[in-house]
Amino acid sequence: MKLIGRIREIQKLDKLIASSQSEFLAVYGRRRVGKTFLIRSYFKNEFDFYATGLAKGNTKQQLTNFTIFLNNYFSNNYAVPSNWLEAFNLLIKELEKNKSAKKRVIFIDEMPWMDTKKSDFMMGLEFFWNAWASAQNDVLLIVCGSAASWMLNNLIKNTGGLYNRVTERIKLEPFDLQETKAYFSQKNIVLDHYQIIQLYMVMGGIPYYLDQVEAGNSAMQNIEDLCFKNDGKLRTEFSYIFSSLFRNAKKHELVLKTIFEKGGALTRDELLKYTKMTTGGAITKTLNELEECEFIAKLGKFGNKTANSLYCISDFYTLFYFRFISSAGKYEPNIWLNKIDNPSFRAWSGLAFEQVCFTHISQLKRALNIGGVLSNTYSWHTKGYAEKKGSQIDLVIDRRDQVINLFEIKFSINEFVITKEYDAKLRQKIESFREETATKKSIFLTMLTTFGVKPNEYSTSIIQNELTMEALFQ
Repeated sequence: MKLIGRIREIQKLDKLIASSQSEFLAVYGRRRVGKTFLIRSYFKNEFDFYATGLAKGNTKQQLTNFTIFLNNYFSNNYAVPSNWLEAFNLLIKELEKNKSAKKRVIFIDEMPWMDTKKSDFMMGLEFFWNAWASAQNDVLLIVCGSAASWMLNNLIKNTGGLYNRVTERIKLEPFDLQETKAYFSQKNIVLDHYQIIQLYMVMGGIPYYLDQVEAGNSAMQNIEDLCFKNDGKLRTEFSYIFSSLFRNAKKHELVLKTIFEKGGALTRDELLKYTKMTTGGAITKTLNELEECEFIAKLGKFGNKTANSLYCISDFYTLFYFRFISSAGKYEPNIWLNKIDNPSFRAWSGLAFEQVCFTHISQLKRALNIGGVLSNTYSWHTKGYAEKKGSQIDLVIDRRDQVINLFEIKFSINEFVITKEYDAKLRQKIESFREETATKKSIFLTMLTTFGVKPNEYSTSIIQNELTMEALFQ
């Protein structure tokens, strides 16, 4: 299977290969996002040395595993060294024998697993890079790992001997909708845009999840099979995600569950209150790691300081798991198909579609012909008081050209109908926003729906822009 998308990542790899000095690349990102596949595909599995860590191995097992790779790669018969300094020294000894005119590529996958408790792994890695590799001009060291907290805190933000030694990094992102469509096309899976969005609202753009989709089945059938059947691949996926990503995953799960149970969006102060976590390092570190791995997104509230930013769950599968899979119980046929007209399904699909739109801001800007205009993205809501009702704007794009786009986002199976009552509600939202924010910018109400707005006397009264789901695939 060929690579889909990953254009920027390939450009980075091209640049590193062409470099006249040794390079140290760290590749990280969410579990199942395709990190190993990217490196293996780009280099066609041709490395000067390759090794991968063991998921739950102790120090002795990791060293044994590393030595097996050494002996297999270099046709040698080394005994297992007693520590990582000796192990990396053996690697240097072998690489010194194999100098060539092109870059020597060393790929160490799942490196965080090698750094077992009280091992001297980081000392060995520091020795390998500082004492040898960095002094060469033809080494490309690639390290990869799903344990994002380790990659960030022990490597990229290292304050010891490897401080500022990583010369390049790749944070691998999930596919967008256009890339998801191309991925399905490569697998001969024929689905229209509405079906693809339905799957995306459950799986996001995670290649491993998308790879489980079966041709010939509808989106709803695939979701039922994968998420609710007893042997469904995504039925039990949640329990493995965080243990592979974070050393102490309980705090990360607590934050996510709290956000979900308290309405889907909380400020930092609210999280501290509900989780009873201590202020300072613990909560900051947990939030940063979750945000870096794209399990949560931080949304600024229009007109407010960063301290009042809202944290919401941005990982589609996590949101779907909390909403439906965790409480599904024993599988019954058509358990998901029968939820189509269920209020819980309508509530979830509306929120999930909003999240799809939030992850495709650049596509929306291109559709509005404002791709080159500097802008900030916000959510906005105001609580009601006295006789005044509260209001909420799904998405706000505040532009430098003195215009603000207020998005009303609707997920439906048909054209969306604006009634007299709904028209009045939209007008009230605009009025509340203008009053609360005291903005002097022009306000453009933008309708974003799956299949468009049904033409009637209200469909053009206050709507400045109208987009459909097609804009998300640009």
